[in-house]
Amino acid sequence: MPWKRRPFSSRNVAHALNIADLRDIARRRIPGFVFEYVESGAEDEATVHGNRAALKRLRLIPQTLIDTSARHQRSTILGRPAQAPLIIAPTGLNGLLHPDGDVTLARAAAAAGVPYTLSTVSTTRLEDVASRAGGRLWMQLYVVKERAVARDIMQRAAAAGYEALMFTTDANVFGNREWDRRGYRLPGKPTLRALLDAARHPRWVWEVLVRNGMPRFRNLEAFLPPGLTPMGASTVIPQLFDATICWDDISWIREHWRGKLLIKGVLSAADAERAAALGADGIVVSNHGGRQLDYCVAPIDVLPQILAAAGTRLSVLIDSGFRRGTDVVKALSLGAEAVMIGRATLYGLIAGGQPGVARALAILTSEIDRTLGLLGCSGIADLAPRFVWRE
Repeated sequence: MPWKRRPFSSRNVAHALNIADLRDIARRRIPGFVFEYVESGAEDEATVHGNRAALKRLRLIPQTLIDTSARHQRSTILGRPAQAPLIIAPTGLNGLLHPDGDVTLARAAAAAGVPYTLSTVSTTRLEDVASRAGGRLWMQLYVVKERAVARDIMQRAAAAGYEALMFTTDANVFGNREWDRRGYRLPGKPTLRALLDAARHPRWVWEVLVRNGMPRFRNLEAFLPPGLTPMGASTVIPQLFDATICWDDISWIREHWRGKLLIKGVLSAADAERAAALGADGIVVSNHGGRQLDYCVAPIDVLPQILAAAGTRLSVLIDSGFRRGTDVVKALSLGAEAVMIGRATLYGLIAGGQPGVARALAILTSEIDRTLGLLGCSGIADLAPRFVWRE
């Protein structure tokens, strides 16, 4: 009979041995409808499960009798050094998970020597994240119907010293996240069941809703109706998304942004070619963690053909479904420059604030280190496609 993992019972993030343990702690700390926002995918969630299945299908082929005593994970990400081949991915509404979620994630990333990406729909002003956290900061951009929103974000991010802009392109239509919407009767109006669930988490109610006030879309306040909050946001945000976004918008973005530009949501060689031709600095091979198009191809499955098309013209990053250091090493071996981590660091955030995020990053980097050693590699530069076998 296959081994079945038991739920992790401790609440101490220092005792967590893996990302799944942090997930167990996180699930107990917040109401179910909030946790579902983190976990949920589109429709049947076939893409969510497919991302994990695709990574699991890949096997590693070690080389033996290699001296790996001088192992390290120093990397180059978007032309600058990093202490590990990881980036904290943009995730919105973090103020629902932790009272100071965006700054907490950014500080943990800075301490670990890796970049942090702030979401357009964050609950902390981008200027406050820059002044309070420091480190390598990237800004994620949604181009919504009111183009003044995007111009404002780009101008403010440049003034605040953000290193790169990450244009998310797979959000022209908002994904059908049914699970995410079940906790609400109307936008901002939780069901009775959700309210009772919240009452069973008084610490969350006090820290997130009472002591600091209801989280708000701080980067968008000048453009949204007064009083709009993230509660039930999946029924409000879809109205903002713009189905007209296209490749022509890259030149429009370049008029307002002079820093590094990444295009997130590339899943085909043809789109990688076009991104390179238009002068993007990098791409993120991503299916939005399974939250947009269901039954979508897994990024790890199309990574080799995208890398073949991109050549050396682009920094190629990847996300969606990464939970283990072995997952990260598989992507790096196939040629990705770095891996973006979303839910894994959110579990740490919910479970224990900055120590929890630091624990998530420490778990992943320790697993990467161990995997490098077992493969017979001393650093990221030693990895190559020959280490990966596909069933």
